Amino acid sequence: MFKDEIAIKRALISVYDKEGLKDLAEVLSKNGVEILSTGGTEKQLQSWEIKTASVSSYTGFPEILEGRVKTLHPKIAGGILARREDPAQMKTVQQQGIGLIDLVIINLYPFEKTWESKAAPEEMLENIDIGGPSLIRAAAKNYASVAVVTSPGLYPEIIDELKNKGGICLATREKLARKAFEYTAYYDVVIARYFRQISDLEEKFPENYSYSVKKAFPLRYGENPHQEAYLYKLHPEVGPSVINSKILSGKELSYNNILDLEATFNLMLEFEKPFAAIIKHNNPCGAACAETLANAYFDAYEGDPVSAYGGIVGLNRKVDLETAQKINDTLFVECIIAPAYEEKALELLMTKKNRRILACGEPANLQEGLEFRILRGGALVQTADVIKEQPTDFKIVTEKRPTSEQMKGLWFAWKVCKHVKSNAIVICQGEKTVGIGGGQTSRVESVIIAARKAGERARGGVLASDAFFPMRDGVDEAAKAGVTAIIQPGGSKRDEECIQAANEQGVAVVFTGVRHFRH
Repeated sequence: MFKDEIAIKRALISVYDKEGLKDLAEVLSKNGVEILSTGGTEKQLQSWEIKTASVSSYTGFPEILEGRVKTLHPKIAGGILARREDPAQMKTVQQQGIGLIDLVIINLYPFEKTWESKAAPEEMLENIDIGGPSLIRAAAKNYASVAVVTSPGLYPEIIDELKNKGGICLATREKLARKAFEYTAYYDVVIARYFRQISDLEEKFPENYSYSVKKAFPLRYGENPHQEAYLYKLHPEVGPSVINSKILSGKELSYNNILDLEATFNLMLEFEKPFAAIIKHNNPCGAACAETLANAYFDAYEGDPVSAYGGIVGLNRKVDLETAQKINDTLFVECIIAPAYEEKALELLMTKKNRRILACGEPANLQEGLEFRILRGGALVQTADVIKEQPTDFKIVTEKRPTSEQMKGLWFAWKVCKHVKSNAIVICQGEKTVGIGGGQTSRVESVIIAARKAGERARGGVLASDAFFPMRDGVDEAAKAGVTAIIQPGGSKRDEECIQAANEQGVAVVFTGVRHFRH
């Protein structure tokens, strides 16, 4: 059985982050604890007039290789790992002159911050801690007899136990051991991510894959009020993103806000011209390109004003006063995300106190990366769905050919369609949506919904379908609504029937050969 409480007689302290250390070290010193320390930690303790012995004087071996080797020594490792309840091991440490170490206080070189500073490879390598993780793991393994502390945030609890109990109890040591392994695991994952990034021969799907995520902030609740939720941030992640956006105004973000903002941000990345989108429940209700941002916003709003209520607005340009005024005049908005805001535009938008306003920075040159979907007991991992096909790659399969204006609208609709839940249908007039249907169990139902939303605006419009039409009914419904051109991947056994239906009704059809299905 493990002892419930252990007394602390000797402690090893070697920390990069010295925040809060003075208070803990003073308590140890007052309790008569012998303190061993290294390098900068030793100097800092001495400056506080706290008695400490250097690890080098204790081991009889100097720090070497410019500090690369300080604590990797049998007298240190043995003092931590020795099983106190094992007579043979205790005899060994006595014979070798090894003193037992009861408390290990270590935190590691700041590899993560060094990476975020875009340091050179040489500096990155010097910030890979070797001895620290080894001793942390050794102490955590032997938590029956040793307490290990890896974060300044844990010091108050340790101080409290030492003052009130004179030692550290088993429950606390177990918790500290868990936190220690979480700490070193996170540290190793960040380093592995760094090497994946710099490697010219990166495996798309490595044998072992871990994500280095860290608590960012709590959310009011999850998808529903009875669910608890917290946002975790991938570290280091320095590029433009929703998580890295600056929140300029409004109440705290919700779980659903973040999901919708992510969908909005990803849709914004598809377009170079001034572009606006309104997202609801992870689906666009309206999207448009125009010569000005204000016109793009208004066209997106008119795509489906009813569904847009309470949505998320995404804008891919710095928001000017005219655009801000149009938003204020037309719509109740939960959140707005844009690269930046003119001062007067921001002042106007902030008059709605609860409206969340985010500045994401210029979203350029983002890496494709991998997409994860966490399952019970596992994960699905895939490469990102990037539109690499171009209009020059498309195949016109009908007697009627699309005009240049229709092709422009088809290309716009194709990009938006990728971001609608399948079965996805998008009807556009030029570079603006007028009807969107998605998330249905049959494709023809999505066509009917999109056509109903578009109404008369579907006449002369174009339609995009994220996957092939399994039968001609979808084409027939599109033609009935007045659609004059369709873009779809093709690849159905009934492609010929669909082409025949289009020919019968004078509809131009373009095959892309690529599917963008969003499940």
